[in-house]
Amino acid sequence: MSFIDNSLLLTAVTISCLHTASGPDHYVPFIVFSRTRKWSVAKTIGWTALCGLGHVMSSLVIGMIGVVLGWQLSRFTTITEVRGGIAGWALLILGLFYLIWGLYKAIANRPHKHFDVYDDGDMYVYQHRHNEAYVAPQKRIRVTPWILFVIFVMGPSEPLLPLLFYPAAQQSVPGIVMLIATFTFFTILTMIIMVLLGYYGFSLMKPVATERYMAAISGAAVTLCGTGMVFMGW
Repeated sequence: MSFIDNSLLLTAVTISCLHTASGPDHYVPFIVFSRTRKWSVAKTIGWTALCGLGHVMSSLVIGMIGVVLGWQLSRFTTITEVRGGIAGWALLILGLFYLIWGLYKAIANRPHKHFDVYDDGDMYVYQHRHNEAYVAPQKRIRVTPWILFVIFVMGPSEPLLPLLFYPAAQQSVPGIVMLIATFTFFTILTMIIMVLLGYYGFSLMKPVATERYMAAISGAAVTLCGTGMVFMGW
């Protein structure tokens, strides 16, 4: 058996790429900074990679909860013979919970951050709900590159928790490292690709609708992975 199942790695790649590409806040600010402040391509990529790394590192704080829970679960040796393994069932259940929470999050129209650019080139960040047109000026915060870095650090990616749960339950340290490395690499790579597309004047997708349902999509991907492990022997 390999350190980590290929299906889990594929899920990590899918979630990291979709999560990044569907969220304009992952790349639009860097495109704006590069144009208004006349950044070079190298500087634009550097800030993008730095903020992406901060985003993933904060996600690991949440992910470590999954590692601890999975490691504790691995001690229950009497139930490891369940079809698909207890780790697979746990991944399936966590995926279902995350799917339900994601659907609730989308339907409830909870506040989320949004970036706005003024004619003078200044960029501001604020929270609002979908279909909410007006936000009071005093609720807007002027964005600088370092404030942007802080925003990324404080905005972790929750799907990493159930993904790390599985290799932890298998007591696979190499699997945990491989999963983290994969998630980190593809998150930063997707950010850089989206930024470069915008830098050179291209737009890959219309992300607004996808962004709203991203948590539910991530939950569905984790659920599908768990289902395959339990019932299809992936």
